[in-house]
Amino acid sequence: MKASTPLLEGIETKLNLLKTEIRDWRRYLHRHPEPSGNEFQTTSFIIQILEERGIDFRVGPDGRGVIVDSDNSSKHPRIALRADIDALRLQDEKTVTYHSQEINLMHACGHDAHTAMLLGAVISLHENKVNEHGIHWRAIFQPAEETAQGALEMIRAGAIEDIQSIIALHVDPYYPVGTIAYKKGNLTANCIEIAVQITGDGGHGARPHQAHDPLWAASEFLQKCYNGVPRICDARDPSVISFGVMQSGINPNVIPEHAQLRGTLRTVSNKTSKKVQSWLLSLADTISQLHQVEIAVEFPSILGGVVNDALLTTSCTKAAKAILPDEKIIPIKQVSMGGEDFANYLNNIPGCMLRLGCGTPEMEPYPLHSPYFDIDERALIIGARYLAHATIQIAQDQS
Repeated sequence: MKASTPLLEGIETKLNLLKTEIRDWRRYLHRHPEPSGNEFQTTSFIIQILEERGIDFRVGPDGRGVIVDSDNSSKHPRIALRADIDALRLQDEKTVTYHSQEINLMHACGHDAHTAMLLGAVISLHENKVNEHGIHWRAIFQPAEETAQGALEMIRAGAIEDIQSIIALHVDPYYPVGTIAYKKGNLTANCIEIAVQITGDGGHGARPHQAHDPLWAASEFLQKCYNGVPRICDARDPSVISFGVMQSGINPNVIPEHAQLRGTLRTVSNKTSKKVQSWLLSLADTISQLHQVEIAVEFPSILGGVVNDALLTTSCTKAAKAILPDEKIIPIKQVSMGGEDFANYLNNIPGCMLRLGCGTPEMEPYPLHSPYFDIDERALIIGARYLAHATIQIAQDQS
C-alpha cells in the first residue's frame, strides 16, 4: 500500500486472513457451476457464507442472486459492487483438482472468481464497519449475465435504488496477474442478437426444382452478411457480425420447410448498429423475393456497450494504484467487441468496470469461453483488495 489509514489497514488485515478462503470459495464454485436462470445452489452457497458471519442479505428474484447492504438504517447514497454468478454451457476440459463436476457446464468466463472476490470484499468491509465512517455500500451478486437478463432482473428488484455509482471487475487472461487495466469511455461493444427464421416449401432432394429451399436462402443470407457488413460500415468504426447457429432438417434426402439462423452483431456506435439492422431487414426482403421464401429477421435482445464514467474511472484507478505499482495499472487502448450486461446498470447510474489480470506470465493464456480457461489464483486477493479499496476511495472522492 502506498498510503495507509487505520481503516485501510483493517481492510488489509482481514483480507489477508481470508486469502485461502477466497481461493477455496472460487474452487467450490468452479466445481459446481450453474447456468443462467438456474443459479439456486450458487445463491445458497453465497447465503451460507454470509450467514456464518452474521451479515444480513436479501435474495434476488425467483430465489437467484443476493443483495447485501452495509447497514439497514435510513436511506443513504450507496456505492454498488457487482459480481456475476452464472456459468456457461460448456464442457470443462482442464485437468485440475477443481475441475467442473457438471457435464457441459463450466465457469469459463471467471464468474466464480468474481463472486469469490466480492465475498472477500464484503466481509472485510462489513467487519471493519466502514458504514460508521460514512461509507455506505451495496453488494450485488447477480445471476444470468450470460443471457444479458440478470442485470435487468436485479434492477427490477430494486438493486440500484439509492445507488449513486456502481463498480465491477472482470478477469482477463491477456493481462498478467498483478495488473489491473482501465479505460475511460467505451469499454465494450453494443451486442445485438439476431434471429432469422426462413420458411419455404419442402420437397424431395432429387427434385429441388419442385421446392423452395430455405437452406439455399439461408446460406445466401449468411454469405451476404459476412461479405456485406464490412462493406457498408465505416472501416474506422468497428463492427462484427457472426452466426453460431444454423439449423434445418433431419433427413439428408429431404429439402426441409424451415431453416433458422442465430447470431450476434457487435458495434461501437449506435448509428452503425441501426444502419446494419436496417440493412439486414432489406437483405431479407431481397433474398425472400429471389428464392420465393418467407424470411423473418428479429433482434430479440439489444445490449448496449459498457461506457465507463470518466470521474469514477479516475477514482477506481487511484484505488488500484493504492495496492499495485503505478506501472501495473495499464490503460486499455481498444474497445472490446464482447458484450457485458453490466451495461444495463449504466443506463441508470454512472459506473466503471476494470480488467483484472489473471494470466500466468510463463503460460500461453486460454481465452474466455474456452473449455480450457482458468485463472492464476494469485489474482483473487488482488481483486478483493481492489474492490474494498475502491469502495472507500469513491466514497471519499464523492463526499
